[in-house]
Amino acid sequence: MPSATVLRNQIEHALQSRFPAALSPAPRTIREVAATGIDEADRLLEGGLPVGAISEVTGPESSGRTSLVLAFLAQRTAEDRVCAWIDANDAFDPESAAANGVSLRQLLWVRCRDLSPQDRAGISERSSANNAKPATKPWTRLDQAVRATDLLLQAGGFAVIVLDLGETAPEHGNRIPLA
Repeated sequence: MPSATVLRNQIEHALQSRFPAALSPAPRTIREVAATGIDEADRLLEGGLPVGAISEVTGPESSGRTSLVLAFLAQRTAEDRVCAWIDANDAFDPESAAANGVSLRQLLWVRCRDLSPQDRAGISERSSANNAKPATKPWTRLDQAVRATDLLLQAGGFAVIVLDLGETAPEHGNRIPLA
C-alpha cells in the first residue's frame, strides 16, 4: 500500500498539465511593508506599515499617533513620493510636519471646514438663480473628509493618504458607521 506522500505525488503528476500543483498550498508571500521611521514602532510592526492596505492608528490624546504618522510621511516624502493629508478638523500643523521632516512640496493638504453663513447664503442664491433645487444641508466635515479620501483613492498615485478624523465622530466612539 503506497504512502500518502507517494499517492499525493502520483495524483499531482497526473493532474500537472491540467491543474499545476492542484493539491499543493499556495506559497505564502511576505507582505510588503514601509518603515515608519521610528525604530521601535518598526520592530513591533515587523518592519513597518503594510503597503497597499488600510492601517488605523488610534490612541488617546498625546499618545504619539500623530508623531508616528508624521514620521511615516517624512519617510515617503523623502523618497520624493506624493502623499495626502485629509484634515477633517482643520487641525493639521504644516510647521510641525516640516519640523518632523515632511516635505510639504510632496504633500497635498485637504482642509475640511464648516461653511460660513456667507458661504451658505451664496450657495442658496446660486441655486435660486439657476432655478435649481434649494441647497440642502451642507456636507459635514466628516462627509467632506470621506468624499475627499474616496476621490484621492480613485485618482491613485499617492504613496500615502492620511485620513485624520481627530475627534470628528465621538458620537460613534471615534468610528465611522459604514451602514
